[in-house]
Amino acid sequence: MLSLTHSVKMALGSIGSSKMRSALTTLGIVIGVAAVIANVSLGASFNEFFTEEIGSVGNNFIIVEGKKSNLFHDSELELIKNTPGITGVSPLSQEVAETRFISTTRQIQVQGVSQDYEQVANIEMESGSFLDDNDKYMAVLGHDVAYEKFDKKISEKNTIELTFTRADGEVVTQKFKVKGIIQDPDTTFVQSGIESDVRIFIPVSTMNEIMGEDYYWGFFAAASSLESIDDVTDELDKRLARDLGVSSRDIDNEDAKPYALMNQAEILEEVDQLSAALGSLLTSVALISLIVGSIGIMNIMLVTVTERTNEIGIMKSLGYKNHEVLSLFIVESMVVGLIGGVLGTGLGVLGAYLADSAMGLPYIFPLDLIFVGMFVSIIVGLLAGVYPANKAAKMNPVDALRHE
Repeated sequence: MLSLTHSVKMALGSIGSSKMRSALTTLGIVIGVAAVIANVSLGASFNEFFTEEIGSVGNNFIIVEGKKSNLFHDSELELIKNTPGITGVSPLSQEVAETRFISTTRQIQVQGVSQDYEQVANIEMESGSFLDDNDKYMAVLGHDVAYEKFDKKISEKNTIELTFTRADGEVVTQKFKVKGIIQDPDTTFVQSGIESDVRIFIPVSTMNEIMGEDYYWGFFAAASSLESIDDVTDELDKRLARDLGVSSRDIDNEDAKPYALMNQAEILEEVDQLSAALGSLLTSVALISLIVGSIGIMNIMLVTVTERTNEIGIMKSLGYKNHEVLSLFIVESMVVGLIGGVLGTGLGVLGAYLADSAMGLPYIFPLDLIFVGMFVSIIVGLLAGVYPANKAAKMNPVDALRHE
């Protein structure tokens, strides 16, 4: 009876006797397994990256944005504050202002906010402090505004000059003292309206006074937890709909409402779907390499069977059964696949690490991928070896011995 240990030894001997051919045989498996592992790992890294990026712009945030001006006032602000599950809310107003520091002028987005914005938008200060509701002509600068936009860096206690143009065409210029600089969030995936590094923040009351307005273009709120954020958003939606005269039959019709709601959980769900689709696409492409690799193993094993016809004849004349010859060649094919899997897994791990490092992604590598890589390579070797092994097992020993 041919033991598994003996079969593996014979397989390794056969593989070692033709190193170049064996190397070329395993190459397809190496590339295929490496591609699958690297792509799955990259998919996990991208998902973690987007989750961290979204989390950096707010804690369980809910964005309320008006589709027309003069829609939201203090009454809507109080309504949101009193909604169960809301832990903080900042009204928002924004304008592009001509910003002057010393002799340099730039067009920069200025955001009017309240002191709650620091908490709900997850703001971290590099220097100074964030705005207080009692502040008036004070400004907090995003990291890029302070250090990149002007010829000279702006620091805390410096003075900048903001020039706004009202809706009636009147131009208003006002000096603001810099109260603090926001820490660089180090994010590249941001949602419109909430990125902090390229903006100037001033008190929303001061913004409305300068612009001659008494309304807000939206709100930035926070729910008590990510688990409850959908329920809180639904309740907020119902309250705003009633307050703004939206009928109950139109509450689920986004086009019928004069405002739009978006929360962190919805964005994360969209990101998960995008990551899953991207991962599936990349993995499907990588699986093509595995199919090519399995065909390569099958072809080489067929050549091996032909070259070893005399050997097969001798084995059968010595009493080897058909199933023993079959198992011998299947084991050899599986060993080839396993070797390719080991090398491919190592290459995939290295490739994923280098790709993550090059793109600035967090390195996420699920350990079960190692076992998946090994299992897939063995299965590929098994399937690729069945036909050549079956062909060898069915050889007539007399014909095999006569083969030249």
